[in-house]
Amino acid sequence: MEKKDLKPAEVFMYFEKICQVPRPSKKEGKIIAYLQNFGKEHGLETRTDKAGNVLIRKPATRGMEQCKTVALQAHMDMVCEKNNDVQHDFLTDPIETEIDGEWMTAKGTTLGADNGIGIATALAILADSSIEHGPLECLFTVDEETGLTGAFALEDGFMNADILLNLDSEDEGELFIGCAGGVDSVGEFTYQDIDVPQGYFYAKIQIKGLKGGHSGGDIHLGRACANKLLARFLIQASNRHDMYLCEIDGGNLRNAIAREAHAVIAIPETDKHAIRTELNVFAAEVEAEYAVTDPDMQFILESEAPSKKAIDKDTTKRLLQALYVMPHGVQAMSQDIAGLVETSTNLASIKMKPEHIIRIETSQRSSITSAKQNIANVVRTVFDMAGAAISHSDGYPGWKPNTHSEILEIATASYRRLFGVEAKVKAIHAGLECGLFLDKYPTLDMISFGPTLQGVHSPDERMYIPSVERFWLHLLDILKHIPHKE
Repeated sequence: MEKKDLKPAEVFMYFEKICQVPRPSKKEGKIIAYLQNFGKEHGLETRTDKAGNVLIRKPATRGMEQCKTVALQAHMDMVCEKNNDVQHDFLTDPIETEIDGEWMTAKGTTLGADNGIGIATALAILADSSIEHGPLECLFTVDEETGLTGAFALEDGFMNADILLNLDSEDEGELFIGCAGGVDSVGEFTYQDIDVPQGYFYAKIQIKGLKGGHSGGDIHLGRACANKLLARFLIQASNRHDMYLCEIDGGNLRNAIAREAHAVIAIPETDKHAIRTELNVFAAEVEAEYAVTDPDMQFILESEAPSKKAIDKDTTKRLLQALYVMPHGVQAMSQDIAGLVETSTNLASIKMKPEHIIRIETSQRSSITSAKQNIANVVRTVFDMAGAAISHSDGYPGWKPNTHSEILEIATASYRRLFGVEAKVKAIHAGLECGLFLDKYPTLDMISFGPTLQGVHSPDERMYIPSVERFWLHLLDILKHIPHKE
């Protein structure tokens, strides 16, 4: 399959254009300008609020003026992850897309189909005068990936929709009617520099090649967390050797399972052969544990030039113990919806910051508010016992399922009519902006759906090309069957 053969052509055309526009979270200025120019060029009413959210309105096609107003909603920003051996600046460089059989991928980076394909779909509808629809609003929000701040800041009255179709789900043929709420918990360790004695061997320990993935959508797959594995080996090494920790780093984003991590350590020169053997044994054990979920994991030990300083021993001990016992992964499954993760937590990133700070970022999710608060308190307790300074984000609400939703009935009937099978109705453990929209617009009727994406929030992200056309046809049919206002 070649790019010129992709269908629907207009959707993939706009997706390719969007891939040329840098749009990291919190730095969406270029994509905001692109959307504003799009609205202007097509003569459509276009509004931008203080947060940077963009709303483009399109009047109803003739004969459908009395239909309920529908908002198509997608977020502008993308997760910017790349493999370490890839040279790419997400602030300036375009995403280079590739076709691999029936899948679209990117060259060593995230593809940004989350949620660029949602933007492209909405733009294709706005640009096409032949599509039947009632009054239409397209809402493009900022900073969904790192805090939902665009949805948080959405002003009352900014949109007039009765129905909202969130285009940010990742399994074609599945309609989502609920999502988890979440909160971020951060611990910061303050350390002192100390000297490493003479006669010590310096080594860089690297863990790489893990699958990672979305900390909501993929957490149930049991994939390895690089931060947990690194802490596990370093605890072992510190118990066997007079180890100094000089550097530590792992993961990147709060909503991505850590794929890579590394540390620089110093141990007595006489122990350098032993540490290599220990890493080899450790690697074999862990590779066996994760042979199914992470078959490509790698453990690498390389000698390093001597470092002048290390983290003080007390902080090292408290830090590694906190990382070692920190919960990660699924904590509870839903008792109401089979196969749905109810509660989880993600040990997302470890970063050394200026002023002698080591910052540990975690995120907790749950479809039950009290359970979300409880797992956040467990993480807080670990940080507290380790002597770290603790902070929490404000969090975001979940979206309670409404199985009697009118738009859900329309969407399920449409799918059955088009494809002869039933769409699956689900809730999702990942966070969606829908819960925040419902806070501000409590009468909104909502569903979330989209084409099939895999490996989102990682360089393995890919989009199943045939699913885009099915998603497109489904969306257009839904728009044709929106009921009149009462």
